[in-house]
Amino acid sequence: MSKNIPTYNLNHISKDGLVIELVKETSEETNRDIEEKGVHRDSHYLFLFLQSGKAEVMVDFKDFEVEGPAIFCITPGQVHYSKNFDIYGWFLAVNSELVAAEVRAVFEESVFPILPVKIEQAFAKNLDKCAQLLNFYHKKTKNDLNIVKSLLDAYTAMLASAFSETPNLEKIKESRALKLTRQFKTLVKQKFKTLKSPSSYAELMNISPSYLSEVVKDITGNPAGYWIQQEIIIEAKRLLFYTDLTVKEIANELGYDDYAYFSRLFSKQTKQSALDFRKKNKAEFTE
Repeated sequence: MSKNIPTYNLNHISKDGLVIELVKETSEETNRDIEEKGVHRDSHYLFLFLQSGKAEVMVDFKDFEVEGPAIFCITPGQVHYSKNFDIYGWFLAVNSELVAAEVRAVFEESVFPILPVKIEQAFAKNLDKCAQLLNFYHKKTKNDLNIVKSLLDAYTAMLASAFSETPNLEKIKESRALKLTRQFKTLVKQKFKTLKSPSSYAELMNISPSYLSEVVKDITGNPAGYWIQQEIIIEAKRLLFYTDLTVKEIANELGYDDYAYFSRLFSKQTKQSALDFRKKNKAEFTE
């Protein structure tokens, strides 16, 4: 066990920050790679397009079963672990700076969790054609970077369109409240270690704390303070599970000088102590 959660980047396997591969694998064939890499973060986006088959993935303590045809996205910084693969489809790993801003916004500014999305066969066929072209031009000895970038933009835009067309988002108009909620949740992901109160975020956004909590609750069903605490708790769980930092060290890492206050917050939110969480989940993982 280490003091840090391993974070992988594409530098050792890609000179241009992009990997796209056709995956034709079974659980047995991939288990060795899964065990070697283990639980980790990535500094880049991961997109899995399953044309057929099934994948089991754990992302931030939530288990997902993805069955094709479907697509799934893991964003930079999320802790994940691939359990089983028996799939046929496309795998794309790409550095954030290569992904168009409007595509990143779909994932980074989403007010809802990013979940696997089932897709229609007709859309899957078009997605496959685009992936084939991107793979072909990327692997050419003298690839045309303009063509590769254009195809990457097209492919990731198609992926993003499937996520942005989920029923929850269709019901919400692009209102000022939605824009403010997206801005708030983006800020929380960036600053939760230093800013702990809704009023701090309201000040950054030039709105009143009461208005911030009102619009966030209207859009998400929970007030602003809830989302700040959720970001703190999920990072605390990551550090408890994947590192050997003490609870006091984790509290300090998350910006709490008062170790006792952090312990009470964790217990209140999870209905168990930090040490009980560590013990219980490590036992389940090693069974």
